[in-house]
Amino acid sequence: MIKVGVTGAAGRMGNLIAKLVLEDKDLKLVGVTEKKDSSFIGTEFAEGVKFYSSIRDFPEKPDVVIDFTVPQATLGLLKDAEDLRIALVVGTTGFSDEERKRIEEVSEKIPVVFSPNMSLGVNLLFKLVAEVTEVLKDKGYDIEIFEIHHRFKKDAPSGTAVKLAEIIAEKLGKNLDDIAVYGRKGIVGERKPDELGVLSARMGDVVGDHTVFFATLGERLELTHRATSRETFARGAVVAAKWVAGRKPGLYTMFDVLGI
Repeated sequence: MIKVGVTGAAGRMGNLIAKLVLEDKDLKLVGVTEKKDSSFIGTEFAEGVKFYSSIRDFPEKPDVVIDFTVPQATLGLLKDAEDLRIALVVGTTGFSDEERKRIEEVSEKIPVVFSPNMSLGVNLLFKLVAEVTEVLKDKGYDIEIFEIHHRFKKDAPSGTAVKLAEIIAEKLGKNLDDIAVYGRKGIVGERKPDELGVLSARMGDVVGDHTVFFATLGERLELTHRATSRETFARGAVVAAKWVAGRKPGLYTMFDVLGI
């Protein structure tokens, strides 16, 4: 049986993931975390499973910890997991380039599955976007990314939109910072041929919509993924936790987990 810890279990994603772990006969939830000043610390999440302020305090050492929190909390978790040699599944988004490098450094010591989106559908979208970009590059197509999320989301653009942009830039042989345009306020003149628009909307309770447009004169191709429940991300994270437990150190993605 794989021993699992979940961070931020009082939050929407952490709570859902922890409940899915509890329901899985192949997994054992050994502890959950919340912020040090949280009123949840010391209380029970479920029978025999308590809230702690750190994975270091868990009564049993987990084989893997699943993290969907915020960058600052994840950075602290990286140090603990590295010291304890615990595998990680990280679905947190909004990292700076420097913070991403820290994740890469830690993955030299422990196995880390790091993905901005852990749903099967979105990872297929990643693959399809790469293939379409490869075919249509240098053929006069404008490429734009549009994402919508709920009003409570803290980062923009979404981690998934950023990943899509990175995939496209790589296939185009361009530096993302040189071609990305985040909104167009103040821009005068026509769209530049090599621009990559990344546009965000925040509204209501939208779980997550992502569309990549490939448009030229006379036609438009749209690749869209719409999530209607957070459970798709949570279930993907649980699949990743099962896969990464016992792996060699390294930085893995959901492509590795899903074998695509």
